[in-house]
Amino acid sequence: MSNFRNQWAISAAVPLLVAAALVVPPAHAVAAAPYQDPSLPVPTRVADLMSRMSLDEKLGQMTQAERGSVSGSDVTTYRLGSVLSGGGSAPSPNTAASWADMYDSFQNAALATPLGIPMIYGVDAVHGHNNVGGATIFPHNIGLGATRDPALAQRIGRAVAEEVSGTGIDWNFAPCLCVARNDRWGRTYESFGETPDLPSSMSAIVTGLQGTALNAPASVLATAKHYLGDGGTTGGVDQGDAQISEADLRAVHLPPFRAAVERGVGSVMVSFSSWNGAKLHGHQYLITTVLKGELGFSGLVVSDWNGIDQIDGAAGTSALDVRTAVNAGIDMVMVPTAWRQFIDLLRAEVQAGRVTTARIDDANRRILTKKFELGLFEKPLTDRSYTATVGSAAHRALAREAVAKSQVVLKNSGNVLPLAATGGKIFVAGKSADNIGYQSGGWTISWQGSSGNITPGTSILQGIRNSAGSGTTVTYSQNGSGIDSSYRAAIAVVGETPYAEGQGDRPGSLGLDTADLNTLATLRASGVPVVVVLVSGRPLDIAAQLPGWNALVAAWLPGTEGQGVADVLFGAVQPSGKLPMTWMSSASQQPINSGDGKTPLFPYGFGLTYEPAQGDTSPPTTPGTPVAGAITSSSAGLTWPASTDNVGVTGYDVVRLQGTAETTVATPATASAAITGLTASTAYTFAVYARDAAGNRSPRSATVSVTTTGSGGGTGACSATPSTQSQWGNGYVIQVNVTNTGTTATNAWTVTFTLPPDHRLTGSWNGTLTANGQTVTARNASHNGTLAPGASTSFGFQAARPDGDTRLPSGYTCG
Repeated sequence: MSNFRNQWAISAAVPLLVAAALVVPPAHAVAAAPYQDPSLPVPTRVADLMSRMSLDEKLGQMTQAERGSVSGSDVTTYRLGSVLSGGGSAPSPNTAASWADMYDSFQNAALATPLGIPMIYGVDAVHGHNNVGGATIFPHNIGLGATRDPALAQRIGRAVAEEVSGTGIDWNFAPCLCVARNDRWGRTYESFGETPDLPSSMSAIVTGLQGTALNAPASVLATAKHYLGDGGTTGGVDQGDAQISEADLRAVHLPPFRAAVERGVGSVMVSFSSWNGAKLHGHQYLITTVLKGELGFSGLVVSDWNGIDQIDGAAGTSALDVRTAVNAGIDMVMVPTAWRQFIDLLRAEVQAGRVTTARIDDANRRILTKKFELGLFEKPLTDRSYTATVGSAAHRALAREAVAKSQVVLKNSGNVLPLAATGGKIFVAGKSADNIGYQSGGWTISWQGSSGNITPGTSILQGIRNSAGSGTTVTYSQNGSGIDSSYRAAIAVVGETPYAEGQGDRPGSLGLDTADLNTLATLRASGVPVVVVLVSGRPLDIAAQLPGWNALVAAWLPGTEGQGVADVLFGAVQPSGKLPMTWMSSASQQPINSGDGKTPLFPYGFGLTYEPAQGDTSPPTTPGTPVAGAITSSSAGLTWPASTDNVGVTGYDVVRLQGTAETTVATPATASAAITGLTASTAYTFAVYARDAAGNRSPRSATVSVTTTGSGGGTGACSATPSTQSQWGNGYVIQVNVTNTGTTATNAWTVTFTLPPDHRLTGSWNGTLTANGQTVTARNASHNGTLAPGASTSFGFQAARPDGDTRLPSGYTCG
């Protein structure tokens, strides 16, 4: 979400609405109406409620106002459907209890309306409940992407949901599922990674936020944002124009949203940016045809901060802005201050017939469905049993774990890392060493972030002091003054200062600032080994300085738990992070991404680990034989006894055997794996290796053979017809039409085909594609597997090939 705090001020001292007990519905409200009966199905309740609503009540439900520009009486009078807090907009004092009181006040105002429809309150809890003082601040998404750990993301989503619920809030404008393709973009740190597969897998955080059911305790509505292509704008300009083909838009930027929809994400936020000159906020094809139709998204679509104002190119909200946005498919409109004007304009558009009542009803149906599913009609007020979880020890421990797993060791000359915890002296310098605000980055307490101890936490310096043994002296000087050759190591914690969208764009230099360079020069002049810890929201241009550093660790923006950085520096945790972004050799390479042929300083996926402890080189012991469970046409679950030895097992490699050949199909950290992408009615053989931090493998386990179940109409029950959509020198896009040629309906289909040698897949849509060598298996997506006899659907893919090669895939078979 965008939040131009510089355009208008919201005082932290806005009078807090008085919290009251749950308001009893007024006497004139309809008693025991079907919509008030929780035993009835949600669609029945929605239909009953909508039959009782006036046009003004429906327009109010589609309106979202900022807390600083709305009162409780406004919520009641205008039947407002939603209130939000922009970045840095908080009650005073900024505590969890104050937030809960504020929420309950607004909610009681909504319940005082004739129909008693609860409001839904939204915040940008993008790396923890980051507007709230004392909340746990987790690493920004770029750091979580470095962990390559979707299960960790899901656990973080659950922790954030608990803290958000403890303040009453029920709607989180997260996660950002953008695929950042140019590091000049000021929102790069909000991206899990530069390739679509990484944000797609990390969409597991949606499941954590929304829980097992939306009406379960501490479940909040998640938001996939920003739809679509905001990470692909030309020049990495925020709110810019993604000048790319539809094939590229689908192959690179759409997959994470498809993954989120398949996880049942409740809302999608539209991007400020444009696609080939057309503003996304008015893009009916992408919002209604693709998102709601093709992807089958049944939740609500929300606009961004005053986002509809940009549609007509003129300042302010116009009738053209309103009707274009609503007709494009936006259901709830974020109009922070001009919400009265929006309601008046939308009413006039409906009365004039330029926005149909059917479109208004569709928007309300989507909004009300989520309110019923969240259980707001039954439990509208804050669940105070979760208020104490805000900043809890358990959540901070989880954040520390995430920080440690996000660290990427990029250089370790002479094995200077890990640092010994005891003996001698360690020097620490750099502006980011003792600064919670700097290490947390933007979207922390305020929109753009700020310097200093802005919220409770552990600075990186404090983490280093905690990790150093009693016999070790730790000296700190921000600029490096006072260092001499008596120190055994110098740690420089340097990097970017906080920023968020707009202000974070860097069209020029992407290097360190003068203060950092001077600090590093001072440390190097002492002759002491220099370990650089880079605190930044993106890769920086450091190739010229790197030869003078003994070690380099990318710490990203770790949040409040700086102890996790120290855990890796001192070897309490083995480094396991891998680059989620390609690291440039120079800023002139931007944009640089995996597979584009440019030579990086460090490639996508790069990350070092530490050598085993001195004198300990034995490989891990062999794990037990894997056991197969839950075998289906597309996946098999494997488990096996864990293995231990004196080095320590850090993970496992699961391999599929085909004759004497092995293909690694999973690298879990624990003794279980889900193997996906399997073909129906096919025999597979798997085995397992244990692996230590240095990459040593144990002997291979005994093998297990499994045969998957059959599905769909069977071989010959469908046909696959390819159609080449476009070709260029080193790539092409193909769409494949799949038709059920059988006499009975099928609920799944599989297409196989062969890529020519040296061709590789680079993207796909409307299906799940896996490659085994040059053989590709395509399976239906969740929304297009069911086909009646004679019915057709399609999927598409993009592939790369050597320049001058004109061959295309062949051998399409369907079953």
